[in-house]
Amino acid sequence: MAKIPVAVQMYTLREEVEHDFEGTLKKVAELGFDGVEFAGFGSLTAQEVKVLLEKFGLQAAASHVPLEDLEADLDKVIEEQKIIGSNYVVVPFLKPERRKEEDYQALISFLNEAGEMCRREGITLCYHNHDFELNLLSDGRTGLETILENTNACTLKAEFDIYWLTKSGEIPVEWMNRYQNRTPLIHLKDMTTDEEQFFAELGNGGGVDLEAVLNNGVESGVQWWIVEQDTCSRNPFESLEISLNYLKSLK
Repeated sequence: MAKIPVAVQMYTLREEVEHDFEGTLKKVAELGFDGVEFAGFGSLTAQEVKVLLEKFGLQAAASHVPLEDLEADLDKVIEEQKIIGSNYVVVPFLKPERRKEEDYQALISFLNEAGEMCRREGITLCYHNHDFELNLLSDGRTGLETILENTNACTLKAEFDIYWLTKSGEIPVEWMNRYQNRTPLIHLKDMTTDEEQFFAELGNGGGVDLEAVLNNGVESGVQWWIVEQDTCSRNPFESLEISLNYLKSLK
């Protein structure tokens, strides 16, 4: 597996961050991660976050920013990314009330406009999927296909979540190949093979073809592997350490 830096999505550590933002970043660095993908800064400013990243030798891989925040003040979001050194802003989730077919069309229009604004400032806008975007729309395409095929490939990239693709019956590496060089960020997750199909540490589930994805990283232009576990059955730091050790074992 070629050397591609590995970050942790801080949503995995949301409870830890709430109690001790600085201490959580310190532990992430001690585990050996190269960077972090933010899901908010807690009560800190972007400048304060920058100081902590420098203190612990971490990079800002990307930031998940709610769609509503991007719509409300994209200029502020872009400025904050510049401060912390993040090159990627990610739309993380569509609320249930914004998933109708006409909502996708409005979203596409916004993503094209916002993506161009980000590009002019040296930032790349990305879209992160769950499973609902794999539902078919009236023209026979999935919501995710509709988004990616109706936006400018130069200004909107994908952050494929391989757990949600797999759970939807898709093969993640096929999506990476289909949208080659449009997937700079990949969410790495494993899944149990029982009926529950629960979140699992990398290499501990068996439900996701991780090696196929990892072996395709360079060819697909992946810039960051991002480890996320939405829910952990053990201490989240322990889960993250297991996942990172799995990745190290493949080198």
